[in-house]
Amino acid sequence: MSDNPPQKQPLRIGVILFPGFQALDAFGPLDVINVLSRTEPVTLSLLSSTLTPISTQSPDIPSTTGQSILPTHTYATAPPLDVLLVPGGRGSRGTSAPVTEAITFIQNIYPSLKYLITVCTGSGLVARAGVLDGRRATTNKMAWREMRDLRPAVDWVARARWVVDGNVWTSSGVSAGIDVTLAWIGEVFGEEKAKGIADWIEYSRHEDADVDPFAELYGL
Repeated sequence: MSDNPPQKQPLRIGVILFPGFQALDAFGPLDVINVLSRTEPVTLSLLSSTLTPISTQSPDIPSTTGQSILPTHTYATAPPLDVLLVPGGRGSRGTSAPVTEAITFIQNIYPSLKYLITVCTGSGLVARAGVLDGRRATTNKMAWREMRDLRPAVDWVARARWVVDGNVWTSSGVSAGIDVTLAWIGEVFGEEKAKGIADWIEYSRHEDADVDPFAELYGL
């Protein structure tokens, strides 16, 4: 018999990208996952409708600056995933091909996922995919009413930094993506791991999911 302990299977994580995604929605959680991968086996796939560089520049505000990131897979060539992260941003609205293709991908892959995590208005994409119907969820508070009206079948929670319902983790705006990712890591890998990563990136966490100062700011 071998004395070698069995190797952990890598946790397979995918991130959806579309033109006009909010940079920190994706890059905040990605940096947390990068640090996690120092001590835990992880594979990471960056998914979009094409393999061309995807820019954070707002499609409807061409004067804004932006940065581009190169996908590793198209939706058609996506590998099996355990976790899917869906960022938001101005590009998450409307019915352009990148948006509708992202929604279709979410619909198709959700049944095979262990976890689905959304940041900001990424919850709007997941809501439009029908995944949040009958579930508690939250979203960006500046865009609260827009997201709420987008899918009334969702039990939208106004005052929450993040919400967990089953295997779906939804979070508030932009920087809340770091908080929800750390909270998810605490659930899956242990709170000591989450705290260690937060300390490593020198990030002061929101640790209470129900404390949401931005809900009050926007009159919710």
